Amino acid sequence: MNLIDPNKAAERIAAYIHRTPIFTCNTLNSMAGAELFFKAECLQKVGAFKARGAMNALLKLSEKDRKKGVITHSSGNHGQALAWAASQLGIKATVVFPKGSNKVKENAIKGYGAELVLCENNLKSRESTVEDLISEKGYVLIHPYNNYDIIEGQSSCAKELIEDEPSLDTIVCPLGGGGLLSGTLLSAQLSAKSISVYGVEPSEANDALQSIQAGYIIPSESPKTIADGLKTSLGDKNFPIIKENVKDILLVTEEQIINATQLIFERMKLVVEPSSAVGLAAVLANPSLFKNKKIGIVLTGGNVTLQDIIPLFKK
Repeated sequence: MNLIDPNKAAERIAAYIHRTPIFTCNTLNSMAGAELFFKAECLQKVGAFKARGAMNALLKLSEKDRKKGVITHSSGNHGQALAWAASQLGIKATVVFPKGSNKVKENAIKGYGAELVLCENNLKSRESTVEDLISEKGYVLIHPYNNYDIIEGQSSCAKELIEDEPSLDTIVCPLGGGGLLSGTLLSAQLSAKSISVYGVEPSEANDALQSIQAGYIIPSESPKTIADGLKTSLGDKNFPIIKENVKDILLVTEEQIINATQLIFERMKLVVEPSSAVGLAAVLANPSLFKNKKIGIVLTGGNVTLQDIIPLFKK
C-alpha cells in the first residue's frame, strides 16, 4: 500500500522511540518446540507499541492541524501514547476515556498532560463524545487504529523485528483494532523472505475472525476478556489489509492467556499485560502448526499493576 512506508516511518520516529530489544527463553522454546523471539514493546516509551503510531501520526500533521489540538478515544495505551507524543511536540491533546478502565493508564494519560474526558464504557459513547468535542472545539481526530498514519507507525515494530532476526519465518501478533497487525503484514511483505503472519485474539472477543469469515466487519459487542487491549472492533482501513494478507487468525481462551502471562512473568522476568501474552498462548496451544518454526512474538505492552495481575496467577 503506497500510503504506508515502513522505512520512512522508522526514520521519522527514530529520534523519539526505543528500538526495543528481542528476548529469547530456552524454557519456552522447549515448551513450544520452536525458536521464539520476543519483541519487547513492553519496554517501549509509554510501555507499549502505541508510541510508534501516535508519534508518526503527530509528526505528519500540518502546522495548522497541530495548532487545533488532537483528540482520540482510548481505553489506555493509545491514549497514553497520544498524550506522550503530544507533550513531546507541544500539541494540546484530549483523550476520551471509558469509566472504570485501567487506572494505571488513566493516571499516565493525566501525567503526560492531556485533558481526560470520561465517557460510558462502550464504543458508542466513546465515539459520540469525541464527535461532540470535535464539533465544539475543532480538534483533529487521531483514531487509535483506523488511521493510515497510525498503521504506518506501527509497521516500524515488525520492520525492526525482521531486521534484527532475519531468520524468522513466522510472526504472531495480537489483534484488537488491527493497527499493529496491519502494519506487521505490510512490513512482512517488504521482507526479502516469505514470512507467515498470524493474528491472535481472545475467544471471548473474536470479532476479527468472524469478520474475515463473513467478508465484512462484524462489530465487537461488549466482549468480556482479561485482554482489555483487544476488545475493539476492526477498522475499515485495517480490515482489507488483514483479510488479504493474514495467514490465519487464531483464538485463545482466557485460561490460556492467563497461563501465558504468568509464564512470561516467571520465566522471562518481563512485566506484560494479558493482551501481550496472546501470541505465546497461541503458539503453545497449536504445537503442530508452529513446530520447528522460528517465530517472532510481539509483546505489545506492560501497563498493568501487580494488584491487577497477581490474583490471576495460580498458586
